[in-house]
Amino acid sequence: MGSTATGPRGHTGLPDLRRRIAGALGFLAVVAVGGLVLGSKPAAGQNSDGITVSHGVYLFGGLQYGPDFKHFDYANPDAPKGGTLVLSAPSTSFDSLNPFIVKGTPAAGILESLGQSLVYESLMFENSGEGASQYGLIAESIAVPKDKSWTEFTLRASARWWDGTPITPADVIFSFDMLKAKGAPLYRNYYANVAKAEQTAPRKVRFSFSETGNNELPYIIGQLPVLSKAYWSGKAFDETTTTPPLSSGPYKIAKVEIGRSITYERNADYWGKDLPVNKGRFNFATIRFDYYRDGSVALEALKAGKVDFRAENSAKNWATEYDIAAVREGRMVKELTHPEHGDAYQGFLYNTRRPVFQDPKVREALSYAFDFEWTNKNIFYSQYARTRSYFQGSELESKGLPTPDELKLLEPLRSQLDPRVFTTEFNPPKTDATEASIRQNLRTAVGLLNQAGWSIRDGKLVSKQSGQQLAFQILLADPGQERVVAPFVNNLKLLGVDASFRSVDDTQYTARVNNFDFDVIIGGAAQSNSPGNEQRDYWSSETADKPGGRNYSGIKNPAIDTLVNAIIFAPNRQALITATHALDRVLQWGFYSIPELHAPGARIAYWNKFGRPAVLPRFADPSYGNPLVYLETWWIDPTKARALRSPEAPASP
Repeated sequence: MGSTATGPRGHTGLPDLRRRIAGALGFLAVVAVGGLVLGSKPAAGQNSDGITVSHGVYLFGGLQYGPDFKHFDYANPDAPKGGTLVLSAPSTSFDSLNPFIVKGTPAAGILESLGQSLVYESLMFENSGEGASQYGLIAESIAVPKDKSWTEFTLRASARWWDGTPITPADVIFSFDMLKAKGAPLYRNYYANVAKAEQTAPRKVRFSFSETGNNELPYIIGQLPVLSKAYWSGKAFDETTTTPPLSSGPYKIAKVEIGRSITYERNADYWGKDLPVNKGRFNFATIRFDYYRDGSVALEALKAGKVDFRAENSAKNWATEYDIAAVREGRMVKELTHPEHGDAYQGFLYNTRRPVFQDPKVREALSYAFDFEWTNKNIFYSQYARTRSYFQGSELESKGLPTPDELKLLEPLRSQLDPRVFTTEFNPPKTDATEASIRQNLRTAVGLLNQAGWSIRDGKLVSKQSGQQLAFQILLADPGQERVVAPFVNNLKLLGVDASFRSVDDTQYTARVNNFDFDVIIGGAAQSNSPGNEQRDYWSSETADKPGGRNYSGIKNPAIDTLVNAIIFAPNRQALITATHALDRVLQWGFYSIPELHAPGARIAYWNKFGRPAVLPRFADPSYGNPLVYLETWWIDPTKARALRSPEAPASP
């Protein structure tokens, strides 16, 4: 399982781009291969045919909670219900209530993560406190044979759509078929090895796999969002819509104001409100997302008391904008949280479909023009660390030289790899934040460019063969990114590169990135602690030219394809780690991007009117575009809310 399409806890990140879907299929679904365990206390146990049936599945060992558990320890079953939570949306507008397709920009909140949406539900629920576990939601149990050739779910008899009709195997099968046929490409890639879905009993649905031994497949099928066949039949699923859909989740869409806000109200008749996985969750009576034209306006809305909670992604804001009376007096809380996971990768992603970026030596050379140390000191108040790995900060990050076990994977691929994979630990270029230091790096870049067939003539870097100047544009999603990109572009111009940047609105940005219509973007991935099938979507040759996919760099490398398969079919946890280390090295030395930065934690600010459990979900992170996963067990504390004075703040934006 892999990442979100959003940026890490930094200053940037991709706007929507299936933010909610990608987050669901990635970071929060922390999945491991090579260790599928169906419950430490299975509901039925393993039968004589080697089929295990359980109330849940954990991929590292036994489940924390047995079949009779009452609630998660990070949820307070006695939390008061009521009140309104107001959040600022992560984009500037929306035009669709269908979050499962490439077209349009879906509304905030409609699909924060599979199994944890306000509106939609999946077969199983991801436990954010355990890290790699699922418990039954729509499904009451999961069955898996020893060879992992299929998985079967038994649906709860009580599971209902909002109109009171039961959720059936036909709905599950319809959802699987429709998402693969007309959903975003990531669904086709994610479920590529699921051959078919079929009903096997009145409340049972079985998924058969095209391969055996893929330990992750039963787990990721549990994340399948379930759609109503009756509702969607006769409708164009691959088109945007602003009509609230029929679904089964804890909240209904109460009000839609395109470009302004979307409001959700808790469903008093929600069928699953008393399930153990839901006890103590969904405590707000109303949740509203307000849309603002940019991040600075959204910040002022927080200060004015019009927004309740904010995950701050700007180092400058964090350092300079929260020295206000509300924080000093304790009416607003400014807090740095530390979820238990690695740091997301963020960098400048090259589009290698462009001829100018097809030479790895050119890509390497340009990386010497990005001065992280100067940027961190002068723009980010020294709040960040340099990113070097695609699996930064976790045990999956490659360090030092390849181990003997890694070499067993890498040696057969040696002729396809940069020799430094075997001899040198990868680290991005460094400076001491001085002009002399960056000029030395630029001289190194010139040498590499000369080797690649480029030379400087009359101040322009031109091809020795064609005479054309090296030129490209960095496409941005937010004008706030410009102050970070501008120094990089200036350094590129010193090399004679005709570099530029352009900021566009969310809708245009999403469309262009979905169609790979860009030279360079800022983006990345928040990898899980245990990558798997989603790695094909990120790096494999088969996904490089599929519009709407997440192989943004257009990587087509047989060696990488081989290593991705080694991850997916790893027989145990250690083999998974080894294969991921090998993949990380090959990606690093392939220079498909310029590593940028990561922060030491998630920065949040909120008005002091909330109650929250003593235990917080260890793996939930509000800074990855998924604030609801972090806030789903909070509640409005009536005493704090009454004591909170009206904030003194600037005029409303």
